[in-house]
Amino acid sequence: MICVSIARGRHRFLLAELRHLGAQGVGLVELRLDCIQSNIQLKRLLTDRPCPVIATCRRRSDGGHWDHSEEARLTVLRTAIAEGVDYVDLEDDIATTIPRFGPTRRIISHHDFRRTPNDLVSLHRSLAGLDADVVKIATLANHPNDNLRMLELVQSSSIPTVGLCMGEIGTPSRILAGRFGAAFTFAPLNPEKILAPGQLGWGVLRDSYRYDAITPKTRIYGVIADPVGHSLSPVIHNAACAAAGIDAVYLPFLVPAGHLRDFLASASRWPLAGLSVTIPHKESVLSHVSHRDPLVDEIGAANTLRFEADGSVCSFNTDATAAIEAIRATLEEQETGFGGRLGLNTALILGAGGAARAIACGLRRQGVEVTLASRTIERTQELAEVVGGKAIDWPARHRQPYDCIINATPVGMHPEVNESPFDASHLRPYMVVFDTVYNPENTLLVKEARAAGCRVVTGVEMFVRQASEQFQIWHGQQPPEGVMRAALKQATSSVRVVE
Repeated sequence: MICVSIARGRHRFLLAELRHLGAQGVGLVELRLDCIQSNIQLKRLLTDRPCPVIATCRRRSDGGHWDHSEEARLTVLRTAIAEGVDYVDLEDDIATTIPRFGPTRRIISHHDFRRTPNDLVSLHRSLAGLDADVVKIATLANHPNDNLRMLELVQSSSIPTVGLCMGEIGTPSRILAGRFGAAFTFAPLNPEKILAPGQLGWGVLRDSYRYDAITPKTRIYGVIADPVGHSLSPVIHNAACAAAGIDAVYLPFLVPAGHLRDFLASASRWPLAGLSVTIPHKESVLSHVSHRDPLVDEIGAANTLRFEADGSVCSFNTDATAAIEAIRATLEEQETGFGGRLGLNTALILGAGGAARAIACGLRRQGVEVTLASRTIERTQELAEVVGGKAIDWPARHRQPYDCIINATPVGMHPEVNESPFDASHLRPYMVVFDTVYNPENTLLVKEARAAGCRVVTGVEMFVRQASEQFQIWHGQQPPEGVMRAALKQATSSVRVVE
């Protein structure tokens, strides 16, 4: 169950949102009383409430907004109990000062905004001993496996427990709380009014992640990256699974480079069924896999992992074929008539990461002469040697003409949408310009290339194609590409009709 948190400064707005949620069939609402800007009228808020309610009045030291005295805050909580609120949230240090009264159930909570303690079991035991009906622990995740420790604590508890990890690393704990037996998870009604670090909006948790449909049988997939917040892979893969009727959920996993080994070593504890792999792990992940697809060996990078029942990990690369097919399909749509080849002789690839490596290998397979440029000449030279291309300094990228310009860097990605890796004055109408950035689809480079009369391939085409191939690898069936493309377009606010 999702407990929807609402926080408004005025009673009438709070009541309007409470009634709206009741009409939507929401089973539990948290009233953040600490956000009310006038004298709190609890009888007005609780009379004829449409669903069960948690009364929370959080101090600033615990992530709340309460600006008055502690005595006044305790009075608010006692009054809520006297008015018969369904649940009251009491921090562990005040629980003994507010005794049980009437039918109100007690949530005994603990917040740690610095870390996730090593001994969660002892902490949980201490909280449960404070006459708790529900134990709530919210801690900051500093390691991806903090989520696992928290979720496993919830799963092993004999008393109803809410265990959540805060921060972006902690997002998986919020999505999978119910799968591990949590009493509920929290989500704000308004995604623009996040009440705790790492929260997801109620609509996103309900609709994109299908929280209420996640069970212990639901297969877990995700993307590992650092950063990961910009990734729209969860949007399209969750939409595709929903459309195909597949019992699976796809999560964002923020995995810093130094934590990759530990995270993958714990794959069976989630358990993980498959992962997308992106910056900065596409190359380093290869030292942790059991089997490599031939294309992975050729490219030296993987963007897809599949976890087998015997504990082995198979790696694949869907970037190379997706990039070539995106170029081919776009040029065919524009009736360029290039026959069996792309009709390209030379290409300049900007970037030296995993995507650049895959695209360079794909182009070399098509007989295209590849030149690479990045801000780190040593990395560029290393990649050029691997793919059989030529390396040039970053400032030299404008000195020679090329049939195709490919941006395989993050330059131009949201929110830095006013940047381009290639000067518009050097674009020519005969060029094909391919920008792998998909958010936004219409990057500054794409706009300037169109204005110059170039043929343009957007990152959306490559992104959907590589994700479609991943879908087939994981689920063994054709993906609903139209659904995936529409979900991506909607997420980037660039919707078009999909036939």
